Amino acid sequence: MSNDAASPVATDHRRDFIEAWQQWHRRHEETRADPHGFLAVTGLHWLTSGPQRFPDVPGEWHTGDDGPVVALGDDEEIIVDGRLVRGRYEFGPIAERAGVTVGVEGGVLEVARRGGHDILRPRRPDHPLRVDYRGTPTYPPHPNWVLTGRFVPFDTPRPTTVGAAVEGLKHVYDAPGRIEFAVDGVPLSLTAFNGVRPGSLSVLFTDATSGVTTYPANRSLSVAAPDEQGRVTLDFNRATNLPCAYTDFATCPLPPAENRLSVAVEAGEKTPHERLAGSPADRS
Repeated sequence: MSNDAASPVATDHRRDFIEAWQQWHRRHEETRADPHGFLAVTGLHWLTSGPQRFPDVPGEWHTGDDGPVVALGDDEEIIVDGRLVRGRYEFGPIAERAGVTVGVEGGVLEVARRGGHDILRPRRPDHPLRVDYRGTPTYPPHPNWVLTGRFVPFDTPRPTTVGAAVEGLKHVYDAPGRIEFAVDGVPLSLTAFNGVRPGSLSVLFTDATSGVTTYPANRSLSVAAPDEQGRVTLDFNRATNLPCAYTDFATCPLPPAENRLSVAVEAGEKTPHERLAGSPADRS
């Protein structure tokens, strides 16, 4: 992509742009390194109908139509909704992509449902992946990677099945439409899913940098709600890694096939240090 003209106005705009990006990325990194964030996850356990114990989780667990159940030993306890729990506790059915966080000794435990399966993910602040985290490398932010696109809604949301970072697991999302845009004159489009905020969108994608300078499986981009004309802004400088880029204990969705871009999106987050060849933390 071409560079900006070096006029005083362009220089001031570039400075403001970089400062805004730095503030955003700093907040994003702080969230990622939260004491109970994904870098603190120490395991991924799949519940079945048969009772099981796990080395880093209190209690004996099983699940079924009525949701996860734990039977705690005489010397075991958890905290649910601020209440100390001993003995048997029934969580009830958990909705897909939802979860409950309970307190355990030394950290917290996520009881969740992913891809139609109930899972446990303990999180401990002293986990080496979090303690040793040194930040994620990025491309230098550049205004040229702030693109205007157009949201084209589908007649009705389309259930879209995608793969996951865990082999054999599937996720199903309702796609409300696609985003059309261009990079250096090359027309492109991305199937969009619903974002966190009402009306906002989220896209999962790979591109020609994937597996070269960026994480091969996926990157994610949040997109603000379209305006009345359907216009959206794609700021690829804010393309981020999903948790699976850092830990094997994630169940992240993969992009739909049509979201594999042919161009090189040289913007946003790169492959984490933890996944680079030769890294002590590399488990990929």
